Amino acid sequence: MKPKNSISRRQAFKSIAITSAALSVPYTSLSSESVSNTHLKRNIKQSVCHWPNADMLSVKQLAFEAKRIGLVGVDLVGPENWKYLKEHGLISTMCNGAEISLTEGFNDKKYHNTLVDRYLNHIDLVASAGYTNLICFSGNRRKIDDETGLKNCVQGLKKILSKAEKKGVVIHMELLNSKVDHKDYMCDRTLWGVELCKLVGSENFKLLYDIYHMQIMEGDMIRTIRDYGQYIGHYHTAGNPGRNELDNNQEIFYPAVIGAIIETGFQGFLAQEFIPKDRTNSGMDSLEKAVAICDV
Repeated sequence: MKPKNSISRRQAFKSIAITSAALSVPYTSLSSESVSNTHLKRNIKQSVCHWPNADMLSVKQLAFEAKRIGLVGVDLVGPENWKYLKEHGLISTMCNGAEISLTEGFNDKKYHNTLVDRYLNHIDLVASAGYTNLICFSGNRRKIDDETGLKNCVQGLKKILSKAEKKGVVIHMELLNSKVDHKDYMCDRTLWGVELCKLVGSENFKLLYDIYHMQIMEGDMIRTIRDYGQYIGHYHTAGNPGRNELDNNQEIFYPAVIGAIIETGFQGFLAQEFIPKDRTNSGMDSLEKAVAICDV
């Protein structure tokens, strides 16, 4: 069950353009703190996804807050908003904008021509901006069996990976749950994603391991992270159930999970992707608490 007043990522992607109208509005920090957080251990590099906050803050405003809190960047931001990150010395820790949608992905050949064209173009944009990570999706099953879906993904991804390798861009396929939020999504289990990584056979293709989604689908996350960390290039957070704050009202013990990630030698980014129930200071109080919880 989704929390009241929450929005889904799918809905947010469609509405972000509306929020961008607020970019011309003068902005001052929503917090009494005016300097960046200098007390973080920074054993893991943290960022924040824009879409859960898109109904409260523009990318420009979120970038201001992210810098103040001590984050390194903002996740799931496309080229039209990269300039706002650069104003604050932040990066786009996971770029988007090449995908068709979460449901129309590489597992279905009918989307390959469009996807390949879009990704080849976007790889150039990402590389030119000095960024590294670009998201992709398997798409929904639509009665396609898992083995066929794997073969189709390999075929489509190999058409873009030679360019990604040359440009230093890493394509990440996100693991999403098909039980609650994304019915029929194919890349919904770590082992399926790991098998895809093996078949693709490129260091420029990794998994985006969403802790919230994989808690719903699999649990046993610490063992999974230790066993398959080499195939994971990026992490997302949120509390389960509800996809809200990383607090005592949810079941994931984040310090232990983050500790396991750090133990693998992970050098990528962990992006906060929870939908704040506490909208105090436009959710920035909750964001600061989540950053502190994950700063182990």
